[in-house]
Amino acid sequence: MIPFLDIKSVNNRFRKELHAALDRVLDSGWFVLGKEVEAFEKEFAGYCQVQYCMGVGNGLEALHLVLQAWGVGPGDEVIVPSNTFIATWLAVSQVGATPVAVEPDPATYNIDPLQIEAAITPRTKAIIPVHLYGQPADMDAVMSIAKKHGLKVLEDAAQAHGARYRGKRVGGLGHAAAFSFYPGKNLGALGDGGAITTDDVQLADKIKSLRNYGSAVKYQHDEKGFNSRLDELQAAFLRVKLAVLDEDNASRRTIASAYLKGLKDCSLILPQVPSWAEPVWHLFVVRSPKRDQLRERLLGLGMETLLHYPMPPHAQPAYGLSKSYPVAEELSREVLSLPLTPHMPEENINKVISACQMIGK
Repeated sequence: MIPFLDIKSVNNRFRKELHAALDRVLDSGWFVLGKEVEAFEKEFAGYCQVQYCMGVGNGLEALHLVLQAWGVGPGDEVIVPSNTFIATWLAVSQVGATPVAVEPDPATYNIDPLQIEAAITPRTKAIIPVHLYGQPADMDAVMSIAKKHGLKVLEDAAQAHGARYRGKRVGGLGHAAAFSFYPGKNLGALGDGGAITTDDVQLADKIKSLRNYGSAVKYQHDEKGFNSRLDELQAAFLRVKLAVLDEDNASRRTIASAYLKGLKDCSLILPQVPSWAEPVWHLFVVRSPKRDQLRERLLGLGMETLLHYPMPPHAQPAYGLSKSYPVAEELSREVLSLPLTPHMPEENINKVISACQMIGK
């Protein structure tokens, strides 16, 4: 079986270093907001080319805390993509605001800037573009609209660690960015974790308080905060893996290039990459009107695939909106993510390509 993502092989490369990181934390005797978190925050901020990074509990809480810090709440609206993982919407709901969906560009699957302005109302407070599947959204267009209307922009960079837009890393393109370190991400912990990056010192200070029970000084709570702190051990593990993130992303690009070349004559609809984007291929997503049959046949040949995502947020029982979003709905019926693991054996890459060629004729 060719697994969709072989996390064991990803982490086994660092077994010695991860054990050393564990020993370092154990020897320190400090397990919450210690030197490992502080060091990782500094290193990841530098990697993202920003001034500040704050480690938090997970990617959803990263989104939520930024909206909370900006004062977004009941009666407000936040523009979100119709095509995304539900966490983008949930963060808006958690602060009491209303998510307002905008359809994606059918070519890139990211939010279509040309449709954003029509969704803005006097109640709109922010825009959350998602760098979906590891490909940057068109941030210059989004930021131009936000500036015109006085809106905040929060990058959802949960799938795009290390991706670049016009040469600059995601994480420093909006007013703030939220990252997830879920184990399957390009930069994955060995459990949950997340981070917020920004160049705004006031926002950084606010997040540091909010994540820690609303406290900047021990036992003094200036606001009603939360318990959302990146674990010291996970920070130590992430430091190990951050050191090779660019190498792993380069491997993903090599695999994606092989897929794009090998599948160009198939009936599958392949990903499109704008000239200004340098994706990190968190997922390699193809489309087919016969997606389910394709998936079954690949599984029968020993190749695991996944669906990202089989039901868009507006159609989920949690929201159940009556309004239709045709592009997102069509994508949900057609998308299929092919296996992609950094340093995936060339033999497995070729097997996936051959199988898709055979089925897609």
